[in-house]
Amino acid sequence: MAAKKAEQALVDQWRDILALHARTQCELDRALHQHGLCASDFEVLDVLAVGACSYRVQEISERVHLSQSALSRLIARLEKDGLVERGMCAEDRRGVKVALTAKGRSLHGDVLPVQRAVLTRMLAGGPVG
Repeated sequence: MAAKKAEQALVDQWRDILALHARTQCELDRALHQHGLCASDFEVLDVLAVGACSYRVQEISERVHLSQSALSRLIARLEKDGLVERGMCAEDRRGVKVALTAKGRSLHGDVLPVQRAVLTRMLAGGPVG
């Protein structure tokens, strides 16, 4: 009986985490939409803004938890909007590096406080469960 109770507590905690993630993702999408971005768009801009000058697509996918194909489509959209640029990787000619443009860096700077405010509002309550 105690084992079942402990197991159910873990399941409940997991579901609370999923629910918090879903609510936070929706709030981020809503707040960022007025800037022409969704939460995933911002995550890519944020990785590029705080990291090296450029990243390989594979390195970005490890940080933003998107599949390589979903990330490639997102990057193509950001590139079309003039927010990022793609180039060949000097170390590996098959690789593609992605970097922020000046427009992307500016938009990231404008939207960063919006994203951080949503995270503060949604997550400042402490751990889930």
